[in-house]
Amino acid sequence: MKYTKRYIALIVLFLVGFQAQAQYAGSFSRIGFGARGISMGNALAADIFQETSPYYNPAHTPLASGQHLEASVAALSFDRSLQFLQVGAPLQQRAGFSIGLIHSSVSNIDGRDNSGFHTSDLSVDEYAGFLAFGLKLSGRISAGINLQMFRTDLYEGLTPARSVGIDLGLIGRITKNWAVGIVLDDLLARYSWDSSDLGSGGRSTTDNFPRRIRLGVTTQQLKSTLILSAEIESRFTSVKSFTRETRLFGDSPAEVVNETNLVLGESRFRFGAEYLMMEQVAFRAGVEQLGSAMLDSVRPSAGFRVDQMVGELRLRLEYAFALEAQAGGKIHLASLKLYL
Repeated sequence: MKYTKRYIALIVLFLVGFQAQAQYAGSFSRIGFGARGISMGNALAADIFQETSPYYNPAHTPLASGQHLEASVAALSFDRSLQFLQVGAPLQQRAGFSIGLIHSSVSNIDGRDNSGFHTSDLSVDEYAGFLAFGLKLSGRISAGINLQMFRTDLYEGLTPARSVGIDLGLIGRITKNWAVGIVLDDLLARYSWDSSDLGSGGRSTTDNFPRRIRLGVTTQQLKSTLILSAEIESRFTSVKSFTRETRLFGDSPAEVVNETNLVLGESRFRFGAEYLMMEQVAFRAGVEQLGSAMLDSVRPSAGFRVDQMVGELRLRLEYAFALEAQAGGKIHLASLKLYL
């Protein structure tokens, strides 16, 4: 079954459009992780006052209160789906580990042949798995490393792209009520494609993940019932620019292609808040800047959590709602966390 390049490109555009921030490879892995993170605008690089996923900073790993299992599922518009899974535990008193998985997909993509007739419904799947390990360097400072594996399945005739990435994180508690954190994200990660077997015009392509630096600060106030978090991210992406020009070779003109390596940079902001109404109930809200334009690319979000004892086990139910500014859709996400 043959497809034209334009329909393969359509699949890529659907995948890239998974989020308003989806301008670079691996964009699905930057949507967030779980109901708490998304409801607080993903501003959790330095939040040590409540248990936080090592997805946001691998230095959170040794701060886990105990063994836990967390599963999340999201309902999105435009035939998209998103799931999260995480298992973690402290190791003795100074270390900890966590294993997690993110899966995103886009389904019901209209596949057509060279004549424009419908052939089948196509789908796209992407996966990101991580293994995080962290260590308390002192009573105030912890550090961690996160090893990631990425895989994307775009098209049945295209070999899935795979990549490895590394995150490095550090958290420091300045005072009783203030903490700061820094994270280096997606080091080494990139996708490599080879579409030469799909027909004329195919070629090898490398798409780099953005290299990101996130700086965060978190404080707890009102007798530890209110948590406020803020974060700034600087991201740098290496891209290739191609320009064409005509040159004379002897008496004959010829078109040549010039290749230039560029580094694109931008900054983004996030803010989140969590209010502990009582020990078992908390409410959250946040806002995240998804693109370079501040006013038309922000994502507001809100949510809550409820804790319930089931025998000797503690069960936590969480919910998050977020608006997708540019995509015009909504995210409904539920998380279930079990402390073993």
